[in-house]
Amino acid sequence: MNSQTTVTGVILAGGLARRMNHQDKGLMHYKGRPMVSYAVAALASVAGQSLINANRNREQYQAFGLPVVADQTGTFDGPLAGVLTAMIFTDAEVLVVVPCDSPLIKAEHLQKLLSSLTENDADAAVASDGERLHPVFLAIKTSLKSSLQAYLDSGQRKIDRWLEQQKMVKADFSNEPEIFTNINTLTELSELEALAEK
Repeated sequence: MNSQTTVTGVILAGGLARRMNHQDKGLMHYKGRPMVSYAVAALASVAGQSLINANRNREQYQAFGLPVVADQTGTFDGPLAGVLTAMIFTDAEVLVVVPCDSPLIKAEHLQKLLSSLTENDADAAVASDGERLHPVFLAIKTSLKSSLQAYLDSGQRKIDRWLEQQKMVKADFSNEPEIFTNINTLTELSELEALAEK
């Protein structure tokens, strides 16, 4: 990123969390803090401003001091709906996107996504652990808004399929794949807590 590029951080917290008994994952605690707070902290030094995409518990998310916006496509339409919503609500040139349920992510990882975007003159930089993509860890140009709107309007929702249609680069995190650990069940949350205590 050059110093003139404007960046907005986006925390995706808009899902239904079916595997978590519909509990709101971002508000559940990991190491004594709501999981969303780790995303807020990671974005603080890489984005000029940030927002939270949430379709429920909006007042609780507002307590983190960031704007909270619901999907503009309806509700619970998946991560791309959250990305499009952020594009609608910001004038920034670039979004850096993280999920609310991956507490191991840090600012340096998000900076690497932004650097990959710039260095490769790409429209989207997606995190890769060397074996698979993690498309909700993403730096993306807001100039793709019309393409994304058309994709969602056509009834499609798969984030990886849409990203493959763009000028995309993979950001290599194969040396630390554990940072993409996301919490989908109460068991996974307990296991991650146990690992952190070792």
